[in-house]
Amino acid sequence: MTSQHLADAVCPSPRRSDRAQPSDWWRDAVIYQVYPRSFADSDGDGTGDLPGVRSRLPYLRALGVDAVWLSPFYASPQADGGYDVADYRAVDPAFGTLADADDLVREAHALGLRVIVDVVPNHCSDQHEWFRRALREGPGSATRQRFHFRPGKGADGQLPPNDWESIFGGPAWTRVTEPDGSPGEWYLHLFAPQQPDFNWEHPAVREEFRSILRFWLDLGVDGFRVDVAHGLVKAPGLPDVGHTEQVKLLGNQVLPFFDQDGVHEIYRDWRRILDGYPGERIAVAEAWTPTVRRSALYLRPDELHQAFNFAYLTAGWDAEELRRVIEDSLAAMGAVGAPATWVLSNHDVVRHTTRLAMGDPARGLRRARAATLLMLALPGSAYLYQGEELGLPEVTELPDEVRQDPAFFRGSGQDGTRDGCRVPIPWSGSAPPYGFGPLPGGPSWLPQPESWAKLSVEAQTGDPGSTLEFYRSALAVRARHPALGAGDGVSWLDAPGGVLAFRRDSDQGGLVCTVNLTGRPVSMPVPGQLLLASADVRAAGGRVALPDDTAAWWGV
Repeated sequence: MTSQHLADAVCPSPRRSDRAQPSDWWRDAVIYQVYPRSFADSDGDGTGDLPGVRSRLPYLRALGVDAVWLSPFYASPQADGGYDVADYRAVDPAFGTLADADDLVREAHALGLRVIVDVVPNHCSDQHEWFRRALREGPGSATRQRFHFRPGKGADGQLPPNDWESIFGGPAWTRVTEPDGSPGEWYLHLFAPQQPDFNWEHPAVREEFRSILRFWLDLGVDGFRVDVAHGLVKAPGLPDVGHTEQVKLLGNQVLPFFDQDGVHEIYRDWRRILDGYPGERIAVAEAWTPTVRRSALYLRPDELHQAFNFAYLTAGWDAEELRRVIEDSLAAMGAVGAPATWVLSNHDVVRHTTRLAMGDPARGLRRARAATLLMLALPGSAYLYQGEELGLPEVTELPDEVRQDPAFFRGSGQDGTRDGCRVPIPWSGSAPPYGFGPLPGGPSWLPQPESWAKLSVEAQTGDPGSTLEFYRSALAVRARHPALGAGDGVSWLDAPGGVLAFRRDSDQGGLVCTVNLTGRPVSMPVPGQLLLASADVRAAGGRVALPDDTAAWWGV
């Protein structure tokens, strides 16, 4: 039995997003991440922009997502892909204008899509007016107190104030030259030197971000993805960590610069602002924490609404590990009344089509499709990263001269491979830029592989075996099936070792999800009526042969 085009026949009820004013829309939303620079280029300069995103909103609506999350498009020198913000209330000219942002939000709302934008509160650009003033005004100035300026250690202050390391490699401190030309203080930057950290103990910083949130809420956005939500507050006295290779500790232990308890007061303040606006505005935390239980602390009823589930994203293709992460996630989020979230890829990690089977593209795609059905069957909200619906692999052979990830140019930090998941996506045609821009043969800021012609939206549309049509079918079933979407638990079923099987129920019917992670085909009793599968599934005599690296949904 084929896996495609079963959605409409099985589940004819209306889409969730078409129902009248759903309550808590974010509890079961499918949210699609757009990295604007790589999504659609409207003017042919090789860089994606907001008018380009706006032109593709009907595609996203037809795909079946509920909301769009936009990575930063603010005024920025682009030292870190826009996460170095020079002006939080301005659109970078490379991406358009503030009017373009307003038009995009209005068009999305007209199509029934909500819009979430990034907010970057841990750090700004070294071109931000506050930081430029801090450099001009010198030591002891009021503006320097909005950042973490400290005298250095050693007889002449030539050593960094502590042993903290940048996530991008090297020390997390840079020494400045003072207005009189002398070597001066050091400033903290947990990421690139062009990204000085704010001092969130300073009231001016807190008030500025209250104003920034209100600015974009007034424009009509439906919420914020909070970049480095775990990083705003630093431990008193900025104590040493005590050893090197600190980036390896991320998500494994509480560090003096991450996941400090003081962040929660900030988010309680933000929640009051969000709740003051109509339409259920939300905030989503990017919070790397040692456990999902610590992530759940960000989601108490008076704090943020969701947090990315990095424990799930980093889990291996292993039945026991996945079940453990799923159970821990549902328990931790349920304890604070928050929905779990599920995500497989984003703009910072190797695409899961490649990551799940390094060196074996065919197996990687099979696993990616199966992982998608598993994720979309779990209770809560799901996040998709642009291009995963096309089955795009990581681009692993970019020439060094085109790379722009700052971690690529610094030692001992992240791997510097984030450019590979940010290559512009293919829309149409047989040669680069594959409809990314309006000009045949036009530029794209990162080169696209020649093999991507067969992965374009145009090439996959209407092909019942394509990954794009598979995603469309999966999202249609999820939107219509009463047992899918919001919820707080699953009922695990007996299954052969290496197979995940669980059931979800509603008053209108149930659904069973089965996933074979054994490395071989598995024969098992047919759980119900086949709704959708990630590969061809054959059933006869009351039993089904579930292929390796395959997931299936069954109506019961």
